Amino acid sequence: MRSRKRRSTPDPDGAGRRAEGDVPTQPVVVTDTGDAHAHDGGTALTGYRGPLPEPAGPSAGGLVQVSRTGDAIASGGGTAISGYVSELTIVQQAAPRERASWPHQVGVIPPRAQSFQHRTEVEQLRAAVADGGTAVLCQVLTGIGGVGKTQLAADYARAAWESGGVDVLMWITASTSSAAVSGYAQAGIEVLGADPQDPEQAAKTFLAWLEPKPDTKPCRWLVVLDDLAEPADVRGLWPPASPCGRTLITTRRRDAALTGPDRRLVIVGLFTPDESAAYLTATLAAHHRHEPADQLTALATDLGHLPLALAQAAAYLIDSGLDCTAYRQLLADRARTLADVLPEPDALPDDHATTVAAAWSLSIERADRLRPAGLARPMLQLVAMLDSNGIPAPVLTAPAALAYLTEHRTLGEDTRGSVRRRQVSAQDAADALRCLHRLSLIDHTPATAHQAVRLHNLVQRAVRDSLPADQHDRLARTAAAALTAAWPKIERDIALAGALRANAEALISQARNALWHTDAHDVLFRTGRSLGESGQATAAVAHFRGLADAARDLLGPDHLYTLAARGHLARWRGESGDAAGAADAFTDLLADQERVLGPDDPYTLAARSNLARWRGESGDAAGAADAFTDLLADQERVLGPDHLHTLAARSNLARWRGESGDAAGAADAFTDLLADQVRVLGPDHPGTLATRSFLAMWRWESGDAAGAADALADLLADQVRVLGPDHIDTLAIRGLLAMWRGESGDAVGAADAFTDLLADQERVLGPDHLHTLDTWRDLAQWRWESGDAAGAADALAELLTDQVRVLGEDHPDTLGTRNILALWRRESGGNNVE
Repeated sequence: MRSRKRRSTPDPDGAGRRAEGDVPTQPVVVTDTGDAHAHDGGTALTGYRGPLPEPAGPSAGGLVQVSRTGDAIASGGGTAISGYVSELTIVQQAAPRERASWPHQVGVIPPRAQSFQHRTEVEQLRAAVADGGTAVLCQVLTGIGGVGKTQLAADYARAAWESGGVDVLMWITASTSSAAVSGYAQAGIEVLGADPQDPEQAAKTFLAWLEPKPDTKPCRWLVVLDDLAEPADVRGLWPPASPCGRTLITTRRRDAALTGPDRRLVIVGLFTPDESAAYLTATLAAHHRHEPADQLTALATDLGHLPLALAQAAAYLIDSGLDCTAYRQLLADRARTLADVLPEPDALPDDHATTVAAAWSLSIERADRLRPAGLARPMLQLVAMLDSNGIPAPVLTAPAALAYLTEHRTLGEDTRGSVRRRQVSAQDAADALRCLHRLSLIDHTPATAHQAVRLHNLVQRAVRDSLPADQHDRLARTAAAALTAAWPKIERDIALAGALRANAEALISQARNALWHTDAHDVLFRTGRSLGESGQATAAVAHFRGLADAARDLLGPDHLYTLAARGHLARWRGESGDAAGAADAFTDLLADQERVLGPDDPYTLAARSNLARWRGESGDAAGAADAFTDLLADQERVLGPDHLHTLAARSNLARWRGESGDAAGAADAFTDLLADQVRVLGPDHPGTLATRSFLAMWRWESGDAAGAADALADLLADQVRVLGPDHIDTLAIRGLLAMWRGESGDAVGAADAFTDLLADQERVLGPDHLHTLDTWRDLAQWRWESGDAAGAADALAELLTDQVRVLGEDHPDTLGTRNILALWRRESGGNNVE
């Protein structure tokens, strides 16, 4: 080994001294052991390098020893190095380094990415001021890996440097504490001439120098700490608050420790759709590639507008020669992982350090180490199976979810044992979500309970890609069980029901086969029922058609779940307006159920009930009444008089007696049924509430208008309390009350009530729902009755346009609206309808 070359300090008297002889006036040069030079009587010091001395004794080992300057001993041919001491002690130290002049840059600003987008965050950084109007001294850019935080910071730093706005600019990679110290130390060495042999002291010296001092020339400085991994890594290393200085930090963390009075947290989001399209267009054009704008827009949506993913996808397109359409098909192929459809690590664009598939692995590891340790990873696995746009909080604390977290908790050696034996609690699960939030892997907003957790769809895919096939399928069934446990029997909260359906549909779309492990998971049926019960009958038909086809293919045509799916499909076919088709479908289903299950099986009896109902809806009220009479006898024999299905058969029989012309008999039958339902089911059961609505209707039909209206008003209050104001049955009762108001002579009041109802239905059910379209028709009718012929005709014309679009030209409702509109226009002297 060789010693470092060093120069001594000058002798105070102008001449140094040596152990023997006069101080030479010419430079002393020592060679062979590493050149060292000393001028003006200084001392040149180097190490000893030469032949190994003969051992002084059998145990001496050939030592070289240099003494009196701090002993140094080397053996086995090594080098002993020490200072030199003469009669006048000379302290050996490095000569002061020359300080850099301003402006000066320390560290390297990352190069600008190809097709860099001037984003809104750029202006936010440059114009950042606090609420009081004072400039923000420190800004912390935070966001998920891949959103372009470093590029934004580099653009900010480069603009400040090129505009002459800073005297000293420091770009420091702060991924570890030692890296941050090294960056500050380098700044101290270059800017202040600090001793490179003591980096910690150099770093402290530099940070102290950043503090503003009176009577000194102010230095305008900018410190960028890029890729801060842990808030603790900069403990004691924060640049001081100074009117002359600015600090910019990029990190995936958003802990409270990163904020403060002089610090602003800036959330860096995804590209906007316009930014995504502009980026892809410019990047591909640079390689003479031009793709249809609609395909680029769709690709950006597929990739969730994540800048890192867009860059790597563009590189894949260029390298592979695929067009955008073919690439999107490749990307949608769930048999492929993200790594299969993005560049390999050695072909990444813009000096990317990692692929999209691996971009979040370190963040996951760090989150998993936060308290409660070992829960962040399995929690992220669970949320990766659900809807990226929002997961209701109750799903992630359901028993199935907590059991999964308990089983799959990842523990270090120091915590293994006692922690594993403890069941994970709902609070533990919530804390795990906060860990993921702190690392920007998810957005956790407990205040929005129905969409408490959001995350990027590519994070989800990367997590799913990492799971073994058997764990993926078990996890899918866990998520399904958590969804069904969180799903209320009565969907009083329409927003929650919508969020649960969205999560179920996301799960089904990417793990369908796992939900058919041995049979059909209940979440498949619950999703379809929820669609129908929310008024989306057409969507329910599509859902159950797919479910019935899958059940037939996977389980066989005679499997109970296949028959059940066919029954749901037939029901919602009728609810969507095809009563005859529903009756035909139930006729076929009944024959198969009698063959497979037998005539007295509850499912067979239920099919008979549905067939009878849809016969009535198709126009055969008397036939429906006869069929329910026969069915009721069999249900009382097989199921008993108080069974839910038996009570439902009595309700249907009473209804079709009324539809056959016996309104008074129907009212009497519903009166008797209501008493039994209150006794058996309770006053708030949906079946009990439905019977009250039917009783009111048949009291109205039998001539008791006042009693019927009072009964319906009381029912509405109870439905709002039990089902909620936005439930489809609650909205239907409002429509019936509005109709009766008009029929009682208050046409204006009826029109006003239908106007209010229409607004709520469009908000809750959507403008194309059948109930919404029916309310449009009723509103037009009562506008006409109230004397507003022009308003009525306008409303009906608008309805006709929607019915043609939604139902088709030949649907009975469309034809009926066209005929009424033509009649009104003739009566009012207007133009006919073409």
